[in-house]
Amino acid sequence: MRRTQGEERDGGWRPRALLSGLGFSLPSAPALAQSEWLASARIDVTNTGALSLILAGLTVFAATTSLFYVRERSRWQRREAKFAADLEAARSHQERLSILLAADPQVVVSWNGRDAQPLFEGESGFLGTSGGTLALAYGSWAAPVDAKRLELATDALKERGEAFSLTLRSKAGPFVDVEGRPVAGRAVIRFREVTGERAQVLTLRGELERVTADHAALANLLVGLPHPAWMRDQDGRLAWVNAAYARAVEATDTATAVKGGLELLDRTEREAAQRARREGGAFAARAPAIVAGQRRTLDIVELPTATGFAGFATDMSELEAVRADLQRQMDAHVRTLDRLKTAVAVFDGSQRLVYRNSGFDTLWSLDPGFLDGQPTDGEILDRLRAERRLPELGDYRSWKAQVHAAYTATRAGEDWWYLPDGRTIHVVTSPNPQGGVTYLYDDVTERFTLESRFNALTRTQRETLDSLREGVAVFGSDGRLKLSNPAFAQAWRIQGGDLAASAPHIDEVIRLCKPLYPQDEVWGELHSVVTGVRDAREDYHCRMERRDGTVLDMSAAPLPDGATLISFADVTASVNVERALTDRNEALEKVSRLREDFVHHVSYELRSPLTNIIGFAQLLGTETVGPLNEKQRDYASHIVRSSGALLAIINDILDLATIDNGALTLDIEDVDVADTIAQAAAGLNDRLIDSKLDLKVEIDPLTGPLRADGRRLRQVLFNLLSNAIGFSSAGQTITVSATRRGSEVRIVVADQGRGIPAEVIEKVFERFESHSLGSTHRGVGLGLSIVRSIVELHGGRVELDSAPGRGTRVTAVFPAEGVPLSDAAE
Repeated sequence: MRRTQGEERDGGWRPRALLSGLGFSLPSAPALAQSEWLASARIDVTNTGALSLILAGLTVFAATTSLFYVRERSRWQRREAKFAADLEAARSHQERLSILLAADPQVVVSWNGRDAQPLFEGESGFLGTSGGTLALAYGSWAAPVDAKRLELATDALKERGEAFSLTLRSKAGPFVDVEGRPVAGRAVIRFREVTGERAQVLTLRGELERVTADHAALANLLVGLPHPAWMRDQDGRLAWVNAAYARAVEATDTATAVKGGLELLDRTEREAAQRARREGGAFAARAPAIVAGQRRTLDIVELPTATGFAGFATDMSELEAVRADLQRQMDAHVRTLDRLKTAVAVFDGSQRLVYRNSGFDTLWSLDPGFLDGQPTDGEILDRLRAERRLPELGDYRSWKAQVHAAYTATRAGEDWWYLPDGRTIHVVTSPNPQGGVTYLYDDVTERFTLESRFNALTRTQRETLDSLREGVAVFGSDGRLKLSNPAFAQAWRIQGGDLAASAPHIDEVIRLCKPLYPQDEVWGELHSVVTGVRDAREDYHCRMERRDGTVLDMSAAPLPDGATLISFADVTASVNVERALTDRNEALEKVSRLREDFVHHVSYELRSPLTNIIGFAQLLGTETVGPLNEKQRDYASHIVRSSGALLAIINDILDLATIDNGALTLDIEDVDVADTIAQAAAGLNDRLIDSKLDLKVEIDPLTGPLRADGRRLRQVLFNLLSNAIGFSSAGQTITVSATRRGSEVRIVVADQGRGIPAEVIEKVFERFESHSLGSTHRGVGLGLSIVRSIVELHGGRVELDSAPGRGTRVTAVFPAEGVPLSDAAE
């Protein structure tokens, strides 16, 4: 009877199943509790026979069970001994396999299923990685191409069971055999280092491939070189030539050149090369040769090799031509440097002076004999220091070392030497490719002076520009703002700091200014002036009346450098004043016209009734209509005199109105000046007597007649005498004189009155300007105005000389030949 696996685990045979087959239900207690079970079993034993049968059955069952138990126990002990032996054998096999696996540097990786975790055995130190688990990180120890091949092969092994075998080289250096195959349902990969002779064979094979590739590359290089190359055997005969050699000796191909032994070199060079070959040495020379029918200069090198000799020729003809041309250029440069004002000195690698130009001698004024001896750089500096021609320095040795550092520098340097004599020397040191240094000494004293003056002038102009009230902006030829003052930004309310720093374009500036003055036509003209769109660059001026009431005078002027200067002057105040003055002038002119019209109309309206009054007063005075008493005659006389004075005023007003309208015409004739003066004085005789004044008349005999309007001349004299009488005191004398001076007749009326102050003299000839000056004289202020108008109509002028306390002298100057025809026509 076989025991089940569960029975083997429990260590023996169990009778539970057998009792269940006989119809007994046993609890799970052990056999020693059988009495308790019999007690608990609810069997109704009705008789002793049944009980005896049960006990007999139980006895048989226990005996049978004991026999089976003993038998199965012996079988189990034999199997356990066999399993222990098998386990020991497996352990021994495993130890032998581990020993074998560790005998060689290798790693075995296996997978028990596609998605199972890999099992690693062995050490992967030979791969250059630490730990066997990194063997599958192919990119860490293999080249990228090999790592990709391994990844693809591993995937094929795991997925499809495809075996593979590869040999590759790790990054650490050794060769590695990688073998993968399926084993007993597992995917297994073994990584093993190749050692021994096989490793040497693989290394030599790689070296052979590299050497073969290098040899092929070198052979291709020699074949394709444009310079002749050849190889000779041990006897000196040509064994191989390249295509350039064949072309040089004018052979059809390389085989023909080798077979015919066509030599490139002349006999002399061949003999020298042969001697060098016999001695086993190298041959090198520069010699002329005929190359493809042309004479060229070649650099020839022939070296011994393991199998013979190898030669190479380089065409140096162009280099020789360049060298000759370079020498000519150097000679030309030397001649040019000798004409430069900049001092030039060239020192070689040993720091000795090998060249200097005339500017160097002029600048430092050193002894020519000393310089011809090729002194060192340090000796020249010491000599200059002794003669106080170097900067005053506290540590001369350190400064000198800094100067000599140019000999080991790789780039040019510069320095400034401020000499005790006030000169400033700009020193440029340039290292020479062949060693040594070239010094350039430039005396920039004058330039520094001019630059400082220019900077000072620029600062002054900038400060002046910033202090101007006018907004100024300068635009370059590219249309961008180059310069502006604060007044410009303030005038147009532009925020953002310095406009010139950002250099905005004229379009941007116009955009910022346009909100205050949106006149596209003006801005378009300004844009064309700045950008140079116009054919000719001309000044542009205009007046801008902005929305905020500000008035700016804009002026744009082209500058010589292509820039444009634009200025904005705030003329708001002057424009407002001008407008006020214009409005006032227009109002005054209107008032003047109204006054003249009023005077004109009133004078004509008054003249007719006044004429009637005068006529009736004269009629009453002559007592034509009846006798008058003394008082009535006196009244009539006063009426006649007052009416006459009023008529004279009205006539003056009418004359002025006529003159203003240009309707007054002159009746030019020869006038006797003396008679005219007498007639004017006769009309004022009563006033002279009443005022107790004396009239003195002085006529120069050479005065002669005057071409003038006699009536208007009497009117002039009448007004002048009337004015003199009014401002004279009793007992004084009024003088009237007439003289001729060249082409002019001068009539002078002088009084001894109070005189006229200076502030009044400018107003006495104006209309309706009446000044009593403390006298009893009263007038409407038309007399002197009429005098000047009539004299000017004659082409003359009126002169007034007066001062308080010394009287007044009025001179009427007339042209002796009368008014010019053009003025008379007008």
